[in-house]
Amino acid sequence: MQPLRVYSVVPKLPPKLKPLWELAYNYWFSWNTEIVSLFAQVDHKLWRECYGNPIAFLNRLPQKTLESLAEDDFFLERLGDLRQRLAAYLARKATSIPFPDKTGEPVVAYFSLEYGISLCLPVYSGGLGILAGDHLKSASDLNVPLAGIGLCYQQGYFRQYLTPDGWQQERYPIYDFEQLPVTLCKDASGGRILISVDLRGEKVSAQIWKAQVGRVSLYLLDSNVPENQPASRQITARLYGGDLEMRVRQEYLLGIGGIRALAALGLSPRVIHMNEGHSAFAGLERIGNFMRQNGLSFEAALELAASSSVFTTHTPVPAGNDRFPPELMQPYFEDYAKKLGLAFKVFLALGREDPRNDAEHFCMPVLALKLSRFNNGVSQLHGVVSRKMWNRVWSQYPVEDVPIGAITNGVHVPTWVAQDIGALYDRYLGANWREDPDCPRVFSQAQAISDAELWRTHERLRERLVGYVRVKLREQLLARGAKRKELLMSEEVLDPQALTIGFARRFATYKRANMLLQDKERLIKIISDSPRPVQFVFAGKAHPHDNEGKKIIQELVQLCTSSECRYSMVFLEDYDMEVASYLVQGCDVWLNTPRRPLEACGTSGMKAMCNGVLNLSTLDGWWAEAWRPDNSVGWAIGQGEEYEDAAYQDFVESQTTYNIIENEVIPTFYERGHGNLPRNWIRKMKESISSLAPVYNSHRMVEDYARIAYVPALDNYNLLVKNDYAAAKDLASWRMDMMTKWSNLDIRNIQAGDPEQLHVGDPVTVTAEVHLNGIRPQDVEVQIYSGRLNYEGKFAQRETTVMKPTSTVGDGWHLFTGEITPAEAGRFGFTVRILPHHPLLLDSHSLGLIRWAQN
Repeated sequence: MQPLRVYSVVPKLPPKLKPLWELAYNYWFSWNTEIVSLFAQVDHKLWRECYGNPIAFLNRLPQKTLESLAEDDFFLERLGDLRQRLAAYLARKATSIPFPDKTGEPVVAYFSLEYGISLCLPVYSGGLGILAGDHLKSASDLNVPLAGIGLCYQQGYFRQYLTPDGWQQERYPIYDFEQLPVTLCKDASGGRILISVDLRGEKVSAQIWKAQVGRVSLYLLDSNVPENQPASRQITARLYGGDLEMRVRQEYLLGIGGIRALAALGLSPRVIHMNEGHSAFAGLERIGNFMRQNGLSFEAALELAASSSVFTTHTPVPAGNDRFPPELMQPYFEDYAKKLGLAFKVFLALGREDPRNDAEHFCMPVLALKLSRFNNGVSQLHGVVSRKMWNRVWSQYPVEDVPIGAITNGVHVPTWVAQDIGALYDRYLGANWREDPDCPRVFSQAQAISDAELWRTHERLRERLVGYVRVKLREQLLARGAKRKELLMSEEVLDPQALTIGFARRFATYKRANMLLQDKERLIKIISDSPRPVQFVFAGKAHPHDNEGKKIIQELVQLCTSSECRYSMVFLEDYDMEVASYLVQGCDVWLNTPRRPLEACGTSGMKAMCNGVLNLSTLDGWWAEAWRPDNSVGWAIGQGEEYEDAAYQDFVESQTTYNIIENEVIPTFYERGHGNLPRNWIRKMKESISSLAPVYNSHRMVEDYARIAYVPALDNYNLLVKNDYAAAKDLASWRMDMMTKWSNLDIRNIQAGDPEQLHVGDPVTVTAEVHLNGIRPQDVEVQIYSGRLNYEGKFAQRETTVMKPTSTVGDGWHLFTGEITPAEAGRFGFTVRILPHHPLLLDSHSLGLIRWAQN
């Protein structure tokens, strides 16, 4: 039986409490602890039952309680103050980023398949989503004109529970969006704003929900609408759910539907940022729009779209990137390709590393790389790994020239710093640490924090973590039907005074959560040292289809529940933002053991660092650039070695980890001076906070994106659209001319003298004759490619020097001249190459055109 009419029933808030809705519908509360306290202190138990969701909380509060609050002068005073602070935050227009656009409309559209904003917006699974959430929060704080685009999953990512023998199981609760801090986007007449996409000939519609994240709007597409067939309503049911075809459908909706949603909302951002390859189809839709709306050719539209697009890759292993077989792509994109004026084979080549290989699958990151002129990895090491991984896209280039840079991730400090630590920062650093966390001067004041205050505050957080673990563990045991004896034992796990090591992350095999289990006897000996106790807290989920990851969890859980370890090792179920917060704030050491170089960044260690927690990690991701050889900010497992034998690597690095814990971590923690303070440990905490917090935060990250990508991309867009897109058309015509003539370029008669001996600092003049095949000299860049050579005679380092055209030789040949200077002794060499050059071409390497001198 279906109802004739449906109503949305909301609580009847007394007029004095109306501002509660303003606070509840802006995710500013997720990084404002005073707002959270305001809600939680009304009914702490109910607040926790609602997972920190202020909408569900207000809807469940008894009317009597609401009426009582309306007469509570102290509560009303706090409410009024917080409402004013939110209004002041939203009204502030100042920004440190000089965006040319001053309209107030979003300039950048940020696309991501997941967002970790708050516990009560379940559209995230792990690090990628948390990073996207922190990106939006910092964009809000910095007043960057940005809007987010994603999908609204009715069942979110799975909730984890364990069987009595430790095997991971999944459950999928169904979320009611009307009970979340999101609002349905409607048109002027009050109707739902709907967009549609064509999926295999079926029209699929989606409505749009808006989550307000401070000053930034996040728009989430929802296909669960009556207009759709049952199968299509499932597209936004689960994050990372379903088969390969479901992934195509989700990514079609995210990219193509996301661009259409922006238009339906009346928004026209000129720059897009694709956070991972999932949203690469957005670039295709932009190209189609530019063609249809402005009469551009495919080539001109591609140049305009790519010149104003940013792509961030997060996955350092080829298998982790979405690849779709041609037969799956065909029913979804054959007609779409025709509308772009492309043969389907040419269309598929856009997503192939080797465009001529008809058997190669269509790869989303490859498409994103080809449709963006700003590409980056998420740490310096990951940039190196990405250039190697995607070298085939630019196969003629040395790895160093592959146009993928690096912007190291950061974390949103106000979200992840514990309230107690935040109060300490307020006193010693001033309020600027919240607004300007990437200022070294601000965090340098951490050195002035009293040792006793910092340590006592940290001890309180460890005690809070232990209390949370005990409650959480008891809930887990009750859910499994545990006996009374087990429940009583759960109240005694962990020691609030003991050295506590945390490990929490996705249980992918390369993250090696089981590395500590290589020598269980040695591990048990470490935790059984009664004068100097050590304890471990673990958490994390394996992908539902990753049985190897599930086996690691099971092995770990079985050890945690053994008689030797049950009081000193705990595995917490259902890892989420709440569990993460307690762990990164309350542990003493944050353990991270990825197999180098497979960790793209690893932001959980940054969250721990901001709270004074010391890192113990392999030199991978961010830690490869943050760690110091004197161990002043934490410890490194190994020296950045990369092994061919994974089993041998695991053995060596597990032994190293045990040695560091036994010989460095434990003695430093338990070496106490006057006042029972571990002075050396506290010194490391302060050094870690003062030197790393200003660098590894998302304000610095977003400012880097703005400076390196967003503002230049906007400038490019504005240049290319001037005078009826004249520059875009010219750039496309120039590009086609380059493609046509490039194969007949040639280099001959390279001269550099032949000295018997060359000294450091001696200049060498190089000349070369270049045949340009009708291309103008100003449309190419002839370079001397020089540097130190290794034992194989290959370049170990390289520099490029631009050669200048000096004369014509005849028959289309031009003479180019340049000068190089060896900076150090040793084997030194050079060659000559030609690259395309155009004032509007952001990177000479992006076209994939190059001509090397032949021996």
